[in-house]
Amino acid sequence: MVEAVWAGQVAYDAAWDWQKSLVAERTENPALADKFLLLEHPHTYTLGRRGDIANLLWDEATLAERGVSVHRVDRGGDITYHGPGQLVGYPILNLERLGRHGLSRIKAYVHDIEEMLIQALVPFGIEARRYDGYTGVWVEEPDGLNKIAAIGIHINNRGITSHGFALNVAPDLAYFSGIVPCGIQNHGVTSMEKVLARPFPLTDVIPHIITAFEQVFKTKIETKI
Repeated sequence: MVEAVWAGQVAYDAAWDWQKSLVAERTENPALADKFLLLEHPHTYTLGRRGDIANLLWDEATLAERGVSVHRVDRGGDITYHGPGQLVGYPILNLERLGRHGLSRIKAYVHDIEEMLIQALVPFGIEARRYDGYTGVWVEEPDGLNKIAAIGIHINNRGITSHGFALNVAPDLAYFSGIVPCGIQNHGVTSMEKVLARPFPLTDVIPHIITAFEQVFKTKIETKI
């Protein structure tokens, strides 16, 4: 059983502290139920463990003018954007309990997150897919292959996950111009709103994320939304 929570908009620092608290509790007591935090952030850039600060293109004055905070965190991946209209998911899962062991669990877990997102987009008529050599979920558009969802995770030495995914539902894509998203120069980003050419409420996606999560991870979710 996994407890899913829709928390609305949460400041990045607060959400990170929340994750760290949940991970610590489950590291101490592995019997505690897994959690799945669903939320959105105010305008934020985050850099992963090996993120290159050169991929942050806006200077401090522009960041302040645009209301963007910057954080270096312990997930994998390079730099990414979070903001209103983007659905962020932080699964706090005990991978050992899910039967995923050893180093291979990292690749398998990322694959599962990708599969969950791909399945969740199907009901909206969006044909998303993986892209060999890159993490995340991608959509073919007239200008080429663009990323619709980014993934960056952390797994501690007890097999407890944190961080997760960011699905572009209807964010202001202009904020991606302040970075080289995920350090990838030759591909852009997109959103459900852009692909479908209509306004799109973020909360419409949540039930489909929940369903896909249950199918991929073969578990039941108790929602607190």
